[in-house]
Amino acid sequence: MTEIVNADGQRVHVVESGPVDGVPLLLAAGLGGAWFDWAPTVERLRDEYRVIAYDRPGLGLSPAAAARPTLLRDTWIMEALAERVERPVIVLAHSMAAFAAEALARLRPEHVLGMVLVDPSHERTRLPPVPVGAALTPLATATGAVLGATRLAGVAGPLARRLILRRTSRRGDTVPDEVVRSVYRRGTVLGTVIAEEIAYREMAARLAWLRRRYSFPPIPLLVVTALGDVRGPRGKRAWAEGHERLAKLSPNGTRVELPDALHMVPLDRPDVLADAVARIHRASEVR
Repeated sequence: MTEIVNADGQRVHVVESGPVDGVPLLLAAGLGGAWFDWAPTVERLRDEYRVIAYDRPGLGLSPAAAARPTLLRDTWIMEALAERVERPVIVLAHSMAAFAAEALARLRPEHVLGMVLVDPSHERTRLPPVPVGAALTPLATATGAVLGATRLAGVAGPLARRLILRRTSRRGDTVPDEVVRSVYRRGTVLGTVIAEEIAYREMAARLAWLRRRYSFPPIPLLVVTALGDVRGPRGKRAWAEGHERLAKLSPNGTRVELPDALHMVPLDRPDVLADAVARIHRASEVR
């Protein structure tokens, strides 16, 4: 089932599959991603679980955002989608989406049954004295509008997607090319990708602020670390250490390391994520 729903005042594209009475999974793609980033993983999960993949505002097939990207905006969207199913959810968050997933667990732990963070972003920084997102997001939106109006988005967007996947995935997109093009030729999507890039450090800093004020609940937590596209021994060590800190957020946290996997784990290693969900589900049942 595919629909546009209202999530905390934002119109969001949601793709749902699997049994309605199954344990609900909420899938959030990384920076600039779309629902089909999860397609191979969904295939392995939808027979048993109620799988809910969504596009953040302005991305995928979601309409343009009513508010700029911020940590709390994305957290409240997650909360609204969890409330729709009227049961606690297992959250699967890839890359930058891990910021909002962690914030949801800290601010609304009653909605989170467990969590899988998939090669998650992690930063340790203070909030900038003057957040730049508010000032620069309109420029990002205008850039997207110009690209869309001049049809440059139809070339630049799909090309950028292919170039990024060459560095981050060995498998590449698993949906038809026309589906990918229907998303990344939209000027709204390209403007939103730029806006999320701008918002990244502000989101990380806001999460650091939340960590000082709200505890992380003792939920089952699994962090998946991909090292195949991290450069150099020092870079690999720093990436793994950052993920180890995330795993230790919960006393029921653990980590799986994939030495040869690239960043787009949902595309390339759906088997690992299916196993991760099963582990989280089992652990949640014995709590």
